[in-house]
Amino acid sequence: MIEAPFLFETGAASDTGRVRNHNEDSFLTQPESGVWLVADGMGGHQAGDFASRTIAESVASVGRPASAPDLQARFLDRVARAHAIIQDQSRRLNGATVGATLVALLTYDRHFACIWSGDSRIYLLRGGQFQQVTTDHTEVNELLRQGAISAEQAASWPRRNVITRAIGVHDRPMTDEIAGALAHGDTFLLCSDGLTEHVEDREMAEALSTMAPQQACDALVQTTLARGAKDNVTVVVVRAMDRQAAALGAQPQGHRASGGDEWHVDA
Repeated sequence: MIEAPFLFETGAASDTGRVRNHNEDSFLTQPESGVWLVADGMGGHQAGDFASRTIAESVASVGRPASAPDLQARFLDRVARAHAIIQDQSRRLNGATVGATLVALLTYDRHFACIWSGDSRIYLLRGGQFQQVTTDHTEVNELLRQGAISAEQAASWPRRNVITRAIGVHDRPMTDEIAGALAHGDTFLLCSDGLTEHVEDREMAEALSTMAPQQACDALVQTTLARGAKDNVTVVVVRAMDRQAAALGAQPQGHRASGGDEWHVDA
């Protein structure tokens, strides 16, 4: 068997928070398949937690892919299955809202893809540069994109938390994707909006720059709790290390992530 070119160190932490009485977030870390995800449920008991758990459990069956496109196809198939199960649950609850946002990191060989639906996020620290990879599927973000409101107005927009996409809510799963090539030292942060409500980008970047993945996850969740944690909070951190570069003691390359054509991209 050919040795995989990248090794992955993973951290994960989740907490109900200071206000909610149950945790509607779910996460999956499955490096042997090249899959990590965070799902943030909506709809309360028998709904939100059911939706996020259904996504995680469905994707967990993805197995070992034969190629990057194969992994993408398997992943999207599992998301579609989860979507159908969630919609069945909604019908059992007399049409109640049942759904979950989703962010996922997929890796195969030297390639990665980020797939998402909703306002959970993926960030990437590469070469000292920290950036948000995903774009929030929210009403306020759409208004900003259209130029209908300013950034200052967006900060206090009364419907700023209204999401426009989620798995299980629409007729079919609606996701966006970004793909590219992995670089030595790439560190991805996947999180529910319970983190971004309380923690700034610079603080996330500092944690990822100075801590191991599990330490960073624990520290970011503790910071969120210390600041009131109005929502559930979930953080997954994945650090990619090029096997050959690490063996030679190479430092991570100082360049930003860029899109690539190794994967099909549907943005």
